[in-house]
Amino acid sequence: MRRPFQTALLVLSGVGLLRVSLFTDLYLRYVKEGMRPLLIASGALLILLGVADAVSYARRRGGDEHADHDDGGHGHGHSGAPRAAWLLFLPALSLLFYAPPALGAYTASRQPPQAVTHEDDFDPLPAASPLPMTLSDFTRRVQQDRTQVIEGRTVLLTGFVTSGERGDGWYLNRLLISCCAADAQSVKVRIHRTPAPPANTWVAVTGTWHPGGTLGTSSAPVALDARAVEKTAKPANAYTDALPLPLTR
Repeated sequence: MRRPFQTALLVLSGVGLLRVSLFTDLYLRYVKEGMRPLLIASGALLILLGVADAVSYARRRGGDEHADHDDGGHGHGHSGAPRAAWLLFLPALSLLFYAPPALGAYTASRQPPQAVTHEDDFDPLPAASPLPMTLSDFTRRVQQDRTQVIEGRTVLLTGFVTSGERGDGWYLNRLLISCCAADAQSVKVRIHRTPAPPANTWVAVTGTWHPGGTLGTSSAPVALDARAVEKTAKPANAYTDALPLPLTR
């Protein structure tokens, strides 16, 4: 790879990082929100390195047209960089012109449900009906709350759709990350008594716990008998298990 192209790769990568982190929220498709300052700093640093390299190269070329030794002084225009280095232009250009989408149904359908954190003491549930809950909170109430207060309560959950196995309901999902999309894990609630919307559709589901096993223990199914399913907006940050979004009418 010739020296000018190496410089261009640095600048393109920096501009791409700034595009997804400084000027848009596309970075939320790949990393946690708290990493935004690091991405902005990295993008700015790459651009500065590219500009500094370009200035240095131009000065050396201007002072001595033979000063650039990338071609070994033989005029062949080769450097020690392997040909595969050209492939690095692909991710740089993708950040500029086509940012890959966030993970969704394909990933969630191939993962087992994440084990939610254990909780011993539960606060009283608000009196609201339907009661907005996260998928993680619903899971904990079903499998850990021995007071069984979730029984008979109408709850409201949101997430995206994946199909179930052998036609036995479908799943409402959320993907959670610790650092970036590479470590994403899913939280799932099985939905009964209503046809499945198309995969990857974000929906709000109103319903009651689907009986089975012993409520408040791990034998209880994390499932809902749906009364209503409505399409809702996809959140800007899809890697959170947030409370339900406002319904779209």
